Amino acid sequence: MTSNASLLPYARQLIDDDDIAAVADVLRSDFLTTGPATRAFEEKLCDVTGAPFAVACSSGTAALHLAALALDLQVGDKVIVPSITFLATANAARYVGAEVVFADVNAESGLMGPEQLSQAIEQSGDNIKAVFPVHLGGQSPDMAAIREIAENNSLAVVEDASHALGGAYAHSGEATVGACAHSDMATFSFHPVKTVAMGEGGAITAWDAALAERLRLLMSHGMTRDADAFVHKDMAFDKGENDANPWYYEMHDIGFNYRASDIHCALGLSQLGKLEKFVNRRRALADHYDALLAPLAPLARPVTRMPGGKPAWHLYQVLINFEEAGQSRADVMKGLRDQGIGTQVHYIPVHHQPYYRRRYGEQTLPGAEDFYGCCLSLPLFPAMEETDVERVVTELTSVLGGS
Repeated sequence: MTSNASLLPYARQLIDDDDIAAVADVLRSDFLTTGPATRAFEEKLCDVTGAPFAVACSSGTAALHLAALALDLQVGDKVIVPSITFLATANAARYVGAEVVFADVNAESGLMGPEQLSQAIEQSGDNIKAVFPVHLGGQSPDMAAIREIAENNSLAVVEDASHALGGAYAHSGEATVGACAHSDMATFSFHPVKTVAMGEGGAITAWDAALAERLRLLMSHGMTRDADAFVHKDMAFDKGENDANPWYYEMHDIGFNYRASDIHCALGLSQLGKLEKFVNRRRALADHYDALLAPLAPLARPVTRMPGGKPAWHLYQVLINFEEAGQSRADVMKGLRDQGIGTQVHYIPVHHQPYYRRRYGEQTLPGAEDFYGCCLSLPLFPAMEETDVERVVTELTSVLGGS
């Protein structure tokens, strides 16, 4: 058995001295919370994604919640969410009182496609207001087709792109994830296991200036210092003055404290400068996995790739026929862990969670069930070497009973 000290985890951040120096510079500055580093991070994220507006916030979950708020989703509205995703994608709809309609996914990719979206629309009745498609593991769904269906049904589109920063999908060449070419907004997470780490952090990109401004208001208690928007002119302006009182602000709608700090954004900005290197390294490692796993098919095989895309792999997921292997998934994970290899499962279908079962009853989504039943995430992070991939595949082959 290998000790935990030499454990190869399924994911790990890569922090260099320049990242540490960027954070230290902020600690020596006048701004610890939202300030110049936050603005610089947002500008860099616009450069990276091609979106004209980016709003940094405290987490990927906060980003999804803000997007739901900005769309003015309310009690009685419905939001379509693929069941294979992290809890936050669905929970964001519930935070604003909307109901969740769980869509099925392709059993081989884990992605909600146009077929599954159309089926969810047909079965969910009235009051559907939005769809939250998910870029699972770094791979994008067919966003152009999803957008077309959404427009035909008057639905807003919010991409949960937490796994996919730096990626692109096929559409008249390539469309960059986060550019909002086929959505109203795209949300990101900068949790340590993601391609770019902020410790904790998130962001929303958008194409519409009014939407971006609403996101900013909602992110900081709903407070505005825009003199043109003030309602109580007698309080806002001293008699005879043209300028608003310097201390004055108003809250027209309730908001939240979802601000990002300059400490976190300094780290994120430094990491964004290495995004291309990180993404290319992950792609190279994924390609190496693909080649080495080929002899194990069909017992174990990578998730199906979407045609024409350039994924920014956050996860390396394989589909394993555990029944054919004669082992449970838990046995395989324990066997790999005994050899110092960490794995994870992404994800338990959200419609199975007790909260959602109580609210909506039992649901049958065969694609999600099949994907969940055989998926396993193997180690993938930029600091890995090719020899690490070879070790993982060797041990996986051994644990599955191969030669």
